[in-house]
Amino acid sequence: MSSTAVSLHHQPATDGHLSRPEDQSVRVSLRTAAETLATVSPTSRLDAELLMAHALGTTRDTLILRHLDDPAPATFVPLVERRLAHEPVAYITGTRDFWTISLHVGPGVLVPRADSETLIEAAVDHFAGTPGPRSILDLGTGSGALLLAALAEWPDARGIGIDASPNALRIAQDNAERLGMADRADIIPGDWTGKGGPHDLILCNPPYIGDHEPLPREVAAWEPASALFAGEDGLDDYRAIAPVLPMQLRAGGIACIEIGATQAAAVTALFKRAGLATTLRCDLAGHPRCIVATLQA
Repeated sequence: MSSTAVSLHHQPATDGHLSRPEDQSVRVSLRTAAETLATVSPTSRLDAELLMAHALGTTRDTLILRHLDDPAPATFVPLVERRLAHEPVAYITGTRDFWTISLHVGPGVLVPRADSETLIEAAVDHFAGTPGPRSILDLGTGSGALLLAALAEWPDARGIGIDASPNALRIAQDNAERLGMADRADIIPGDWTGKGGPHDLILCNPPYIGDHEPLPREVAAWEPASALFAGEDGLDDYRAIAPVLPMQLRAGGIACIEIGATQAAAVTALFKRAGLATTLRCDLAGHPRCIVATLQA
């Protein structure tokens, strides 16, 4: 065990003996863990709070409001040690909030990120003042985050989530069932060519990292490479997706496709060559994040 981990286990006690984790309050354990996790995470306090809430079997909000002076559970330290090994918090806790839903996640699928909510925001804006989409297609569904967030937004819609990964299909199906959407979400194996259609809304967060681009250790070492890397320039999957979108998209509908922050011009050109009209949406940090594609009039 590393000296860093030992410092979490053994804090001096007032009686001169080494204290056990349960001898510390949640408040003290959180402070110690946040200081330790700062060596591996820029969000160390948040990480510590999420891990502590998981150890206590409660939410982060309830933890902060009600449990800071409770004894820290012994199960907290092993969770912190896993985070010190750069394992993503979402894999440790097994959950991740996305849009208005909470998802099960684990090895084999990307951790849903707030940046991807830009796609849902674009769809909400497009369908504002209408009954909304009735048919939704999610290409490369992963955990099901985009599809299930959209189905939660539009309760009368049905959707198809497609992925080539058996692990992703299993996790997405589990999420659909846990969220009570299994009767509206078909989770099936497949590729970028899609299924059925045409659809009112197409969502897609494809791999878009260049094969030799550096990534944070918690991403490179833990998240699936097949969902990250897309050739030398990171555009291979867009080249496959662009030609099949027009035949999958219904007139009046939109395709919302996630992009890397430097890829707007290249992906726009690919989609325009496929006969699609495009606009660009930025994420909350102001980075280009979503290409919104429609059929040309």
